Amino acid sequence: MRFAVGVIVGVLITIAAAYLRHGAVPSGTGAEARPMVNWEVVDRSVHDLSDTVREQWARLTGGVRRAEKNI
Repeated sequence: MRFAVGVIVGVLITIAAAYLRHGAVPSGTGAEARPMVNWEVVDRSVHDLSDTVREQWARLTGGVRRAEKNI
């Protein structure tokens, strides 16, 4: 139980640190002024990863026909 709570707290601290760092970056045109995270790229990467996981899960559980239709 402590492990699960530790993982959840660690994830929350990481997200909070990224959010604070992202907000602390000054706006401007220099290389130092670029935001730390491009959230659109992160969103697309997560979407691609979830699609891949769904396809692989369908193949593992016997949904090969469904997975082939989506490809």
